[in-house]
Amino acid sequence: MATYDLPQRLVSGKEAARYTGMSEQFFRKSRMNGNLPDHTPGPPFVKIGRSVRYDIQDLDAWIASHRQHPKGTRNNA
Repeated sequence: MATYDLPQRLVSGKEAARYTGMSEQFFRKSRMNGNLPDHTPGPPFVKIGRSVRYDIQDLDAWIASHRQHPKGTRNNA
């Protein structure tokens, strides 16, 4: 049987926290509470059985959606 060295697409909450620099608690709370007013919504997640995983592509898109530009720059004039 051949083995393949595939890049990991789905990561655990702990790995997602490490990848984004956020806390594991942030990911747990955002899943449990949903999108609360005055709180940063968490990224999409995948639930298979009792396992929760985050898609690296979703994490990258979530990070990009929260990108801020200083006032007076070309992107936020």
